[in-house]
Amino acid sequence: MNKEMMKGSIDILLLSLLATKEMYGYEVVQNLKKRSSNLYEMSEGTLYPALKRLEQQNLLISFWGDTKGGGRRKYYQITDAGNTELKKKLVEWSKVHKLIVNCTEGLIWMS
Repeated sequence: MNKEMMKGSIDILLLSLLATKEMYGYEVVQNLKKRSSNLYEMSEGTLYPALKRLEQQNLLISFWGDTKGGGRRKYYQITDAGNTELKKKLVEWSKVHKLIVNCTEGLIWMS
């Protein structure tokens, strides 16, 4: 997938995944990879700065949790403000998607 096109979707992707359940970083990456049918794999260099930024905006919270093997993982959870922001972003994305569909309608090479 084109990295430039994905840049504008990172917040929506992360907030959407974390709206379903709390996750740790590697789990987020694996979920994205699975849901994209292996077309997109977010790098750690993209993931962790984005999670930190969303946390600083109070859209996420993080906490340390124990694993079955005795280790610790940092989990991320969406906040009420994060859910509100996600809804706004999805409305905007829907408008952009509709515009793209309308502008590309009828193009022969797309069939």
